[in-house]
Amino acid sequence: MSFKKIILKDVEEVSKYFAQVIMEGVSLSSKEFNIALSGGSTPKLIFKYLADQYDSKIEWNKINFYWGDERCVPPNDDESNFKWANDLLFKPLNIKDENIFRIKGENDPEQESVRYSKVISSNVPQVNSLPWFDLIMLGLGEDGHTASIFPGNLNLFASTKICETAEHPSTKQKRVTITGNVINNAKKIAFIVTGKSKSKIADIILNKKPGYENLPASYVNPEDGDLIWLMDKSATLI
Repeated sequence: MSFKKIILKDVEEVSKYFAQVIMEGVSLSSKEFNIALSGGSTPKLIFKYLADQYDSKIEWNKINFYWGDERCVPPNDDESNFKWANDLLFKPLNIKDENIFRIKGENDPEQESVRYSKVISSNVPQVNSLPWFDLIMLGLGEDGHTASIFPGNLNLFASTKICETAEHPSTKQKRVTITGNVINNAKKIAFIVTGKSKSKIADIILNKKPGYENLPASYVNPEDGDLIWLMDKSATLI
């Protein structure tokens, strides 16, 4: 594994760096490029930046879009990770439907975790008997969760399944998430961490301070891939 921590001025600079990661990966790939997206407030800004600034700089038709997790809500719900990617990225760029592999949050969570596992295994190349994503985009929760693997559910990180059903510890909302073994099998992982509210938890994880071993995000360590933490200055304690 190679690890890089990149600290940039603001979200726009983070968006630009992430855009270049995608652009480089797509240009170097002779086949389809498989990416798993994340939800959250910062990805919304990144999606808009990509659509505005990289509409003609990236070979979008080579990219297949998946998700690392999804809330169990309809695709037009404001809490849907798919909705925001669709509104801010796919529609503006005229991404074809056949390049979009969404988690169907409106389905029964248990059945959907099985269905989406099959979708991934049928379409994403396998290495080490696991799906091999070219790029997985991850966010960091203030509680140390990533994807929809929350503290107290580290078993989902070690699961041998591709996808699992999860539950938000406070709201009890059901989620579908890829598991830690799939995350750590990726060719490249981009951890997007922005905002002052993330600075303390990021510091605990990056510097292995007391309690880090209870935080799911601490276990993101790709076996043979590259890990990049993309941070804005406000997300650091510098």
